[in-house]
Amino acid sequence: MTMSTPDKDEDYIYDWNTEGDRVSPPMKPIKYMDETLRDGIQSPSVTDPPIEAKLEIIRLLDGLGVHHVNIGLPGAGRRAVDDCTVLAKMISDENLNITPCCAARTHPNDIQPIIDISQKVGINVEVMTFLGASPIRLYAEGWEHSTLEERTRSSVKMAKDAGLQCTFVTEDTVRSQPALLSRLFNAAIDEGADGLCLCDTVGHATPDGVFNLIHFTKNVIRARGADVRVDWHGHNDRGHSLPNALIAIEAGADRVHGTILGVGERVGNTPLDLLMVNLKLLNQESADLYQLGELVKLVSEACVWPVHPSYPVFGKDAFRTGTGVHAAAVIKAKNRGDDWLADRIYSGVPAGWFGLQQAIEVGHYSGISNVKAWLASRDIEQSPSVVNAIFEAAKSTNRLLDEAEMMAIVEKHQ
Repeated sequence: MTMSTPDKDEDYIYDWNTEGDRVSPPMKPIKYMDETLRDGIQSPSVTDPPIEAKLEIIRLLDGLGVHHVNIGLPGAGRRAVDDCTVLAKMISDENLNITPCCAARTHPNDIQPIIDISQKVGINVEVMTFLGASPIRLYAEGWEHSTLEERTRSSVKMAKDAGLQCTFVTEDTVRSQPALLSRLFNAAIDEGADGLCLCDTVGHATPDGVFNLIHFTKNVIRARGADVRVDWHGHNDRGHSLPNALIAIEAGADRVHGTILGVGERVGNTPLDLLMVNLKLLNQESADLYQLGELVKLVSEACVWPVHPSYPVFGKDAFRTGTGVHAAAVIKAKNRGDDWLADRIYSGVPAGWFGLQQAIEVGHYSGISNVKAWLASRDIEQSPSVVNAIFEAAKSTNRLLDEAEMMAIVEKHQ
């Protein structure tokens, strides 16, 4: 009996992620904020990309449907001002859909350059004005609550008086006290803030912490009857950044921040690329993500940040297998001409969605079918002498054979 290729995943995949009871509430559509060119390049191990690469990164982000991009912190100096100006002008000149923003301390010296860039380029550049709010930060800085409220009000007012969008950002929000957060959030709302950004600056939060904080913030906004956006900005110090971002969406966040490849201070930020992949798999993202791999490659090269082989989806091992049992199943699907099946039989992520494909390699765990598949993928004749020679070589090693080793055997035994 032959089986037709299924039209829908659910015909042959029972998904325990969506079937049955739910622990969390359903998601809603959100906006993305890319922070690669601001928070990402603050990583101590990355290289600040040349302006040409930054321009192309933004074009690719725009093409993938990313809604907002942080183009830098102009208060850092002349080079930052120049780069932000060029990037904002490109977004305006090329009529991109992506919206630029810039980071700023709650200080006029940081906010004024953003106003100047916006007026020079003729485009609304959102001000992301940030202020530390946790007790440990206040203790270290010697700040008083009244001082923080004054800075909150003056910075938001300065941005709004200039006609710019403004999001008030509390650093280390997940370790901040509710009374102070409420005071600062209400002050920001008083002055016309368009959004409140909740930051897990040191990667402290667990999913429960994210959920509780967002619900608290939503209640503050609801009590005011205000129309104010809630952002989530997470770091990965405890390895929670991606699940925390998903929980943030479930909890009601309107915009989620991340960086490509998760680059950022210490161990990095929420990986925006993997967040988009997961939302695609959860049917919460309708955009074509075919160019996401190109963006990941560009950021990796421009920032001199190698992609780990086992990095999900975009690492070189993400869709490779040298294991005989796994390869045999993929090969059987390919032999049936069923690309849908071949892309899912041993993969939770369809490689084809991202312009990639399943790869069969040959090593010490491989079977004869691996060898034949490898040869077939390169249009090399599968003569018994070549197949046996490769198989014997593979079984005598403790790793995968690389391309050069395989071809040397082929040339010797053809």
